[in-house]
Amino acid sequence: MNKLFRTFMLVVFITTAINAQQDAQYTQYMYNTVSVNPAYAGSRGVMSIMGLHRSQWVGLEGAPRTQTLTINTPIGDSERLGLGLSIVNDEIGPTDETYFDIDFSYTIPTSEQGKLSLGLKAGGHLLNIDFQKLSQFDNGDALFGNDIDNKFSPNVGIGVYYHTNRFYLGLSAPNLLETDHFDESAVDNDAAVSFLAEERVNYYFIAGHVFDISDEVKFKPAVLSKLVFGAPLQVDLSANFLLYDRLTLGVGYRWSAAVNAMIGFQVSDAMMIGFAYDRETTALGNTQFNAGSYEVMLRFELFKKYKRMLTPRFF
Repeated sequence: MNKLFRTFMLVVFITTAINAQQDAQYTQYMYNTVSVNPAYAGSRGVMSIMGLHRSQWVGLEGAPRTQTLTINTPIGDSERLGLGLSIVNDEIGPTDETYFDIDFSYTIPTSEQGKLSLGLKAGGHLLNIDFQKLSQFDNGDALFGNDIDNKFSPNVGIGVYYHTNRFYLGLSAPNLLETDHFDESAVDNDAAVSFLAEERVNYYFIAGHVFDISDEVKFKPAVLSKLVFGAPLQVDLSANFLLYDRLTLGVGYRWSAAVNAMIGFQVSDAMMIGFAYDRETTALGNTQFNAGSYEVMLRFELFKKYKRMLTPRFF
């Protein structure tokens, strides 16, 4: 009976940590679209390299930490084919997951300005669980004796992305394969549940529009919505202003979760840096152990000699 109770508590802890958030979340999602929608690959018309680090709920032991590296580029002069690579490392408590995906896209012109892209994502991820990071009541408990090391799970995803030079709309499911991660040592006659974590499908909806306030100021409202069955609907709303094609200032709201502020600077045609800060609006934000969440982003783009953006793309 004691072993069954310990197994139950372990399952509750791990599934709560993983199922509560599932895919990594970002405040600067507008610069990280290819991670959630493979159809975005190549849509900027240049090779785009983006790195992002997020520290969530700083001060809370075992809080999520995420590092992301993405590369995407059009292929060929027609720019109908796009190719991308995404690598994401996500740490939550004793768990450490590394995702690696290749993205393919095909773009169909629908009008003089409109383009419809279809995308496919393929790859996998590795799961590690280090039980030594848990505070154990009994250090000799055999249930915690076997860590999970580099447990591989395949991944396949799809997406559709429509955009003009002013508007974009996307739907995607970047991970269609639901995977149960098993701990074989916990499977016996006393254990009612044998898996520690379950990967669920994350469905994404993104949209945004750029408005010219003046020659020097552009305004872009945007939304990202994520649906995971069995978890609350996540909705991110943001409002960004681009000033003089260089400085971006913005605020955002994650529905019933957090408020945030963003700042970005276009250092040159090729390089942009960004920073974001989140503050929880839930009870978690009122604790002395949570100093908020931080993100830093760097994007570098490679242009052909004869091709330059007349104005920085806002998405």
